[in-house]
Amino acid sequence: MRTKIVAGNWKMNNTIEETTTLIKELQIALKDVSLENTRVLVAPTFVNLSRGVENAKDSNIEVVAQNMHQAKNGAFTGEISADMLKSVGVVSVILGHSERRTYFGETDALLAEKVSATLDNTMEAIFCFGELLEDRKSGNHFSVVESQLKNALFHLEAAAWKNIVLAYEPVWAIGTGETASPEQAQEMHAFIRNIIKEQYNGEVADAVSILYGGSVKPANAVEIFSKPDVDGGLIGGAALNAADFTAIIKAI
Repeated sequence: MRTKIVAGNWKMNNTIEETTTLIKELQIALKDVSLENTRVLVAPTFVNLSRGVENAKDSNIEVVAQNMHQAKNGAFTGEISADMLKSVGVVSVILGHSERRTYFGETDALLAEKVSATLDNTMEAIFCFGELLEDRKSGNHFSVVESQLKNALFHLEAAAWKNIVLAYEPVWAIGTGETASPEQAQEMHAFIRNIIKEQYNGEVADAVSILYGGSVKPANAVEIFSKPDVDGGLIGGAALNAADFTAIIKAI
């Protein structure tokens, strides 16, 4: 049975005090919630990771990072390495988020390096990918997604996939006024699982958790999560509110 995952990407939000408060609110809200075969992740900004790990200690909440540099160390001002993350107790990292690709020019080639560095440091990579609105409207969405996966992940050996989580982000359905239906989510997730099966084998494809990152909210979470190839969600804005995020977690 694949692990269900609900991950909250807090992006550039929350002071250290707000981070502490939100984690405590989530701990209280989830205290009596059954989370069998389900992981709850939150990704604070870099400066709040250490406090986040401390706050989440002895709870069912895992703290993960929003990004990581591919080098072990060096003259990379403003960047964070795997060793730095691990030194504060963080062992999972989000890579390839659409905002990193759009605003910071991250390419598939760079992300392939970051993924390899993550796995080489015995960490887990939560790999994001997905098509833009023009890709969807032109009918190129499947080929774009396949290319992103092949370019950044298919250099890996099959055994490495036990430390990979996928997060499909239909960028066209985030803040554009367009809406992705649960059926569209399932269609793409099934496609993703199939190309992994073709590249590797059914065992790898069936085991990897594929999260959906297209504006999941309490109102649509149950229907989206009910789809057979949707194993959870990568949540943005709704993850900043304890009540909304808890409702989404309960929907899994």
